[in-house]
Amino acid sequence: MKVWRTPLIALVALLFVAFALLWFLPARWAMPWLESRLGGVQLQDVSGLVWDGKAAHVLSAKGEDLGALQWQLSRFALLGDNRLHVELHGPRVDFAGRMTGGKATDATWTDVQMRIDLGVLGSGPVVLGGWPRGTLRVTAGRIELQGGWPWTLDARVQWDDAVLLLPQQGNLLLGGQRADLRATNGVIEGHVQDDGKGPLRVDGRLQLSPLARRFMAVVAPRHRDPMLERWLAGFGSVDTDGVTHINYSGGLAAAIHGEKR
Repeated sequence: MKVWRTPLIALVALLFVAFALLWFLPARWAMPWLESRLGGVQLQDVSGLVWDGKAAHVLSAKGEDLGALQWQLSRFALLGDNRLHVELHGPRVDFAGRMTGGKATDATWTDVQMRIDLGVLGSGPVVLGGWPRGTLRVTAGRIELQGGWPWTLDARVQWDDAVLLLPQQGNLLLGGQRADLRATNGVIEGHVQDDGKGPLRVDGRLQLSPLARRFMAVVAPRHRDPMLERWLAGFGSVDTDGVTHINYSGGLAAAIHGEKR
């Protein structure tokens, strides 16, 4: 019995030291492991612990300073139960939210508040034939992800001072746009409309799922605008009053339905 006592004490002591290191692990020690998973994003002037830390500067892959980051991560993450509160505040980006779940693609976000200057996205992605500019704001009480897709959702999206930068044409002004989105069992439904003040009048409904997309709307310029009229004509038929009627269906489900027809 005495033969095993010394190795047992040494093992217990080693486990205790390892536990203490994890419990009080400085955040900067984990940066090489973390940044390798951030797709080129870098954290600078990191302080605090892995479980309660700060970064004075978050640099995008292009080197732009996005702001200061603060996070709190539950130590139950060691057992696979991630509970994260994160806040990012900068002149062009604001984000705050709480995440629970085993991994990022299968997690639940609550109390989400986001503001982003779409110019941060640079030359991509292309949306509606151009590069979006303006300010996007998202408020979500709950977003439950499964495989990275919103399985349940309760959110409001606002696109303030909306602009599309069209290739070889310049800026297309769209005004303020907003959408109320709900999702159940992976099907997102929402009402899209303008704020009543800008150059584009919109009233539509959308439906999104991993297999299908549908958007039905009536859209029209509030005032005579040849550039806006040409752009709208590419999305649907235009009646005698200058109103564009959009009836779009796409995705795998729509393709299969079309083949059957």
